[in-house]
Amino acid sequence: MDAFEQLVAELLRADGQWVHQGYKIDLGKEDKRALGNPSMPRPEVDLVADKLGTGELLSLECKSYFDSGGVHARDLLPGGRNPQRYKMFVNAELRAMVLERLVGQLMGSGSVIDRPVAKLGLVYGHATAVNAEMLKDHFSSNGWELYGPDWSELHLRKMALRSYDNQVASVVAKLLLPRGAAGRMEIAA
Repeated sequence: MDAFEQLVAELLRADGQWVHQGYKIDLGKEDKRALGNPSMPRPEVDLVADKLGTGELLSLECKSYFDSGGVHARDLLPGGRNPQRYKMFVNAELRAMVLERLVGQLMGSGSVIDRPVAKLGLVYGHATAVNAEMLKDHFSSNGWELYGPDWSELHLRKMALRSYDNQVASVVAKLLLPRGAAGRMEIAA
């Protein structure tokens, strides 16, 4: 399991969300042919998150890129340099099909109630200031969710203030952000 995905999953669970990691989407041969890739493997969603009662289901891609140049906004645009890295963001047909199948599969298994609205999102650990601003604009204009390092830090600070729960994220938060220090820091909702 990817460590960054695991950390994000723990932060989402601590926020009251149901989370599934590495959720495989079933696409038939006809679906794959319609997408122009008949031999494609089953798409996998890094994290599926559902906060019951909101009617919204998040399909999240997780990219840490801590020791690199970070997430590059240009790669998320159609025709970008690395379109395979962000298939769901650059391929509208794939995105629509995967999000539709995601909701159908979860409803079929009884994992969600009613018919939630699936929303695409990205959680990232590092991007340059210029790329972070470009990402914010691009995601906002597409109606997608974007969670950067500030989001992760805020949720880790909240975990440091909570009771011990034996989760890796909680233990690390308590080691790095002692209760007193985390309590003195400004924590917004």
